Amino acid sequence: MPTLPAPAALLCDMDGTLVDTEHQWLEVVAALLEEHGIEATPDALAPFAGAAIDTAAALLADRHGLAGTAERLDREFTALVAAGVTTQPGALSLLDRARELGVPVALVTASERKVADLVLKGLGTERFAASVAQGDTLRGKPHPDPYLAAARALGADPADCLAVEDTPTGAAAALAAGCRLLAVPSVPGIDPGPRTVLVASLDDVHLA
Repeated sequence: MPTLPAPAALLCDMDGTLVDTEHQWLEVVAALLEEHGIEATPDALAPFAGAAIDTAAALLADRHGLAGTAERLDREFTALVAAGVTTQPGALSLLDRARELGVPVALVTASERKVADLVLKGLGTERFAASVAQGDTLRGKPHPDPYLAAARALGADPADCLAVEDTPTGAAAALAAGCRLLAVPSVPGIDPGPRTVLVASLDDVHLA
C-alpha cells in the first residue's frame, strides 16, 4: 500500500475517480455510436473518457459525422447520475482521511455543474471546501485551468497539491498545473513518472 505524504490540498476528479460514472458516461456515448452503426470498441470510446460534453459532441461530429449531439449527451448522462451513482472503492476513506489530517479537498470535474452538484450531495458536501465544474474556467481539461482554479480556491500552491485522476485527459490537466498525481486508471494511457503514482484502487492508498 503506497503511503503518500499529506498534501497541502487534495484535488479530486469525480467521474470514474470518486464515483463510478465514467462507465455510465461511456455507455451513453456507446449507445449513440451504435445507433448509427458505429462499433463502440474500446479504441473508439477511449477519446471520450474524461471529456466534457461539448468536447465529446465535437469529437462525434469530427470523427463520425454526428452533429448536434450535445443536448442528448447532457440529458441522458444527467438522468443516469440523478438515478444514483456508486462510490468507488476507497473514495470516502480517502476523503475522510484528508479531513482527519486537516487537508482541504476540492472537486475538479469535467462534468456540468448540475451533475457535479448531484454527486456532491450524494458524497456529502461537507467533505469538500470547493468545487470546479465544466464552465467554471475558460478552458477545461486537458488544460490546467480547472486545477489551477481549485488550488487557488483553497489557497494552496499547485506544486504542493495532490490531484487524483482516472483518465489521460484529467492526468494531463493535473500535471500541466504542476500538481502531483495519484492515478487510478479507468482507461489505458497514464504512465508512471516522477510526479505520478499509479494504483489499482483508492483502497490501496494511505495518506501519512
